[in-house]
Amino acid sequence: MMMSNQGKSANRQLADMLLPNLYRACNGHLSEVHWFRADWQRGGAATGRATWQVANGPPRDVMVKFPIRARELLWMRRLQHPSDNQLPVVPHLYASGSSLESYDLAWIVIEWLPFGPLGKRWHVDHVKRTAEAVTRFHKEADEFPVETEKAKREDWNALHENALKSVKRNHIAEEAQWLTLLDKLADALPDMVTQWRSRETDHWIHGDLHLANALSRNAAESGDVTLIDLAEVRPGHWIEDAVYLERRLWARPERLEQARPVRTIAQARKDAGLATEPHYEQLADIRRALMAATAPAFMKTEGHPRFLAACREQLLQALNRINQA
Repeated sequence: MMMSNQGKSANRQLADMLLPNLYRACNGHLSEVHWFRADWQRGGAATGRATWQVANGPPRDVMVKFPIRARELLWMRRLQHPSDNQLPVVPHLYASGSSLESYDLAWIVIEWLPFGPLGKRWHVDHVKRTAEAVTRFHKEADEFPVETEKAKREDWNALHENALKSVKRNHIAEEAQWLTLLDKLADALPDMVTQWRSRETDHWIHGDLHLANALSRNAAESGDVTLIDLAEVRPGHWIEDAVYLERRLWARPERLEQARPVRTIAQARKDAGLATEPHYEQLADIRRALMAATAPAFMKTEGHPRFLAACREQLLQALNRINQA
């Protein structure tokens, strides 16, 4: 979907201005860039389609993206494969830089992945293929030193309080049940937060794992998946990626029942020789409860009635399982 000139973002205007710099940085390999913004795109970077002239062979379809965060540039470079013999983790990187002449901004030119994002049209195998892709990501990212002190540390008490205020202020559907569940959570919150913060965080996670960040070189409904958008890569626990993928399906219980993302990622990790705790489902339930309970604190992005109803149901089920454990 092309972006109109009238609605140009600041990043798009910057990208237009710096295109000559980009062409020079690519030494004549990059064709004319055609900017677009897809319906599924959330980030602010300017993205465009072009072709890349290789030394031998026809031009390759590519995507240009800038400005991007230094973290995305770092991981896009780290996870490149020297040959095509390995299964993909991220798109092939044709060119990149941390600056464009005198402008201090990062940019990438990556292969154009023709199939997807998988989030555009549901297929039962999407989650399994994405689970295998993120497992490859976890395994290859583990080769790099982890800065555990940079693991995400949410203020769950403040988020709980904000959610409580939001339920009352916005009179969310089933307000009474929400308040009852949040009261129950408050009693268990100290122990849950302690358990959550004691999780292992000495591994890298994708941090933004969902089907809109999963594409394929081969086909929409089969073949290996490649992950994009690496701006949220951080130290953490694989359950964070698993539950984040799962929560995108909370409002579609029939898909959730088919796919079971947490269990599917756990199995993919076992198949790949990566660790999964014996009681990982309990940790997943803690994460589910915390994320579901605090959704009302983010009404602008998570306030759709259908999603809030799904969060309420997830909170109820997770608390019941935690209490029975």
